[in-house]
Amino acid sequence: MMNDILQFKMFKTVAVGLLIISSNVLSSGYKFPDGFMFGASTAAYQIEGGWNEDGKGENIWDRMTRSRPELISDRSNGDVACDSYHKYKEDVALAKDLNLKCYRFSISWSRIAPSGEVHKLNPLGIAYYNRLIDELIANDIVPLVTMYHWDIPQYLQDLGGWVNPIMSDYFKEYARVLFSHFGDRVKWWITINEPKETCKGYSFNGYAPYLHLNQTGYYMAGHTQLIAHSKVYHLYNDEFRAKQQGKVSLSVNGFFYVPKDEQSQDDVDTAERANQFERGWFSHPVYKGDYPPVMRQWVDKKSKQEGRPWSTLPTFTKKEIELLNGTADFYALNYYSTRMVKHGSDADVNYNPDAEFETYVDKSWPVSLAPWIIAVPEGFKRLLVWIKNEYGNPPVIITENGFGDNGTLNDFERISYIKSHLSAALRAIHEDECNVFGYTVWSLLDDFEWMNGYVYRFGLVSVDFNNPQRPRTLKASYGFFKKVVATYGLDDSSSTTHSLKLWLNIFFCLITMYSIYIFYILPR
Repeated sequence: MMNDILQFKMFKTVAVGLLIISSNVLSSGYKFPDGFMFGASTAAYQIEGGWNEDGKGENIWDRMTRSRPELISDRSNGDVACDSYHKYKEDVALAKDLNLKCYRFSISWSRIAPSGEVHKLNPLGIAYYNRLIDELIANDIVPLVTMYHWDIPQYLQDLGGWVNPIMSDYFKEYARVLFSHFGDRVKWWITINEPKETCKGYSFNGYAPYLHLNQTGYYMAGHTQLIAHSKVYHLYNDEFRAKQQGKVSLSVNGFFYVPKDEQSQDDVDTAERANQFERGWFSHPVYKGDYPPVMRQWVDKKSKQEGRPWSTLPTFTKKEIELLNGTADFYALNYYSTRMVKHGSDADVNYNPDAEFETYVDKSWPVSLAPWIIAVPEGFKRLLVWIKNEYGNPPVIITENGFGDNGTLNDFERISYIKSHLSAALRAIHEDECNVFGYTVWSLLDDFEWMNGYVYRFGLVSVDFNNPQRPRTLKASYGFFKKVVATYGLDDSSSTTHSLKLWLNIFFCLITMYSIYIFYILPR
């Protein structure tokens, strides 16, 4: 009997070892699928500058950074930023040299319609984006256009902004202008970037317009954005899709949450609840028509405990549910980091009061200079699998993923971060059959990073913000990413070197397997 047990343990050890070996051998040869859309992302306020040129109107970031500069870490603003308004051809040339398939940028609403109202358009603003789109297409780069990346015109904010339901109609008419002027060439549209972050500007003094409307503002701003997105999607379906043949979605962001204790069912349940609050909030309605049931349950419960006459989470009408359901032609995913969670509401740690989860980090996880970005590539892979299982394996493009540092040109930490996350995406594609078709790194250029100004740098290309000419300098990560795009993989070494790496990989796996057997299994 003891010999049988020992033989079983030996068999299990060998099986685990072979699994480790096969996993490493296969992953080292993985390639991205043919036609994979490699790209880079930017946003209008963060790179354009020209804040009041050629008829552009004032937006909420113009107002906040100029009237309350103390709110920005280095008291800076986006008045000039990277000066891409004037240097867009240089930026397109950088994208061309990278051999990018697509370039994701956003359109400044107030550059198109200075007040946000479409009965008064700015022809010079429309002309600028026509020039940019034409320049991209002339260089065989697909424009991936975000309609709204946090810069609502100030006039519309004075009307209440995203907590005013009428904003959904203003946004729909703004989208009509974009489809009409650019849709003959733009085939990939993102209506709203990271609506959850927009909500923070209406709730917890997170971003412009820097309001503190608590949970009420938080959920109301999200509700209006979702309805606005659905109206734009159906506008495209009804009036433009047949002729323009494009695709429409919205970009969803957030941490991915894993159980603090993987063996604890309570932690497992808490992680799932946290993910529904984080990503299900904006994914569930466009794929299933309504908020996640667990989100509805917990917010309603908390509102009742607080003695409110109604829930802080608004309710969709039956018609709105029908309009929302199925309003994503692809899943646009922004990911930077992962957190561990457990059930609780300790004010001394990061926690969500409605969903009652506390967040933690593993001390072994590498932290970037930008403290919210902690490298957890395995969390990225798990998130891709979660999306696959939750929403029926939709086509996914990673619209943001990047690393913040101090601007060094030898940005090897960024290379490590990007490489590890691309590797995680490859494994999700090949091992889990996740339908990932693109990756756009954040960001092409160092830029204005919202409340942190120019403290953190995310670009593959350095921008000298102290020089009025805003010269660009390539970083080490630029060269790394260029090789990835050229080879559709993460290993462009010679076949001899590649084979040596594989055999070394096998050797170290065998050593690991033997060590596990000698020091862990045999003594038992």
